[in-house]
Amino acid sequence: MASRLIPALLVGLLLMLHAQLWLGRGSVPRVAEMKRELAAQVEANEQAQQRNDQIASEVRDLQEGLDMVEELARQDLGMVRPNEIFVQVAVPGQTPR
Repeated sequence: MASRLIPALLVGLLLMLHAQLWLGRGSVPRVAEMKRELAAQVEANEQAQQRNDQIASEVRDLQEGLDMVEELARQDLGMVRPNEIFVQVAVPGQTPR
């Protein structure tokens, strides 16, 4: 009787392990589903990052563009902001712009 009990116990444990592998919380189908979900989320994150980078680039261009326009207006046209005083220093030997 003992000679049949040990193999039956081992077969039972093997069946329990297989049931856990195919039907349990960390089963093979569940892991495959989670991998698909992860791949979809990674793709969505990459697209969102590209959109964020594009928007950040546009904001930077707008900020620098306005700064450049203001700088050129100040240098070439002598424009000033309200409550600012324009001071021009003449250096002997140089022609003004």
